[in-house]
Amino acid sequence: MRRRLAGGWAGFAVTVLLPLAGPAAAQVQAQVVQAQVAEAPIVQAQVHVRYADPDRFTDAENRFGSGQPLRVTLAELTRIFRDLGTARLRPDERLDIIVLDVDLAGFERPGFATPTGLRVVTDATPPRIRLAYVLHRGGRIVAQGEDTVTDINFLLTSNPRFSTGSLYYERQLLRDWFARRFPELAGRR
Repeated sequence: MRRRLAGGWAGFAVTVLLPLAGPAAAQVQAQVVQAQVAEAPIVQAQVHVRYADPDRFTDAENRFGSGQPLRVTLAELTRIFRDLGTARLRPDERLDIIVLDVDLAGFERPGFATPTGLRVVTDATPPRIRLAYVLHRGGRIVAQGEDTVTDINFLLTSNPRFSTGSLYYERQLLRDWFARRFPELAGRR
């Protein structure tokens, strides 16, 4: 009789032992089930993002319908911050970010070749995100500050053809900021 009672390697051992050992397998099976320890849930770093007066941001909303509305842009930025934070920070750390201003790459050109307008990206219009952050580890503040994150060479350092999703210039900008701001954590994961 083959039955699998436990998951993982313990379950494999029970499955192999039952056909080979007969009645002795029941005794081993009971020991394996009793010795099995519940796996601890995977703990990830926490990233909390808030936006200070997003209606007054320099350029986070596509006013002429050439792209995403403000709420979609902020949701995507939140997702980018959380993805980068959980990938780079330790599980016992919490990063609080307050976004103070957003200026997306490019500028809107209303009525240019389309009825809804177009976002034109040039090297003269880099993305810029102003933010304040606090990094907590074990309940203590280990780093804090306010940064204006921008890169005038953003067209040379990121390639939107190989990026998925929107805000690819901003994603690359924030990826570089995380690498510079938290360098000791680069090889952690």
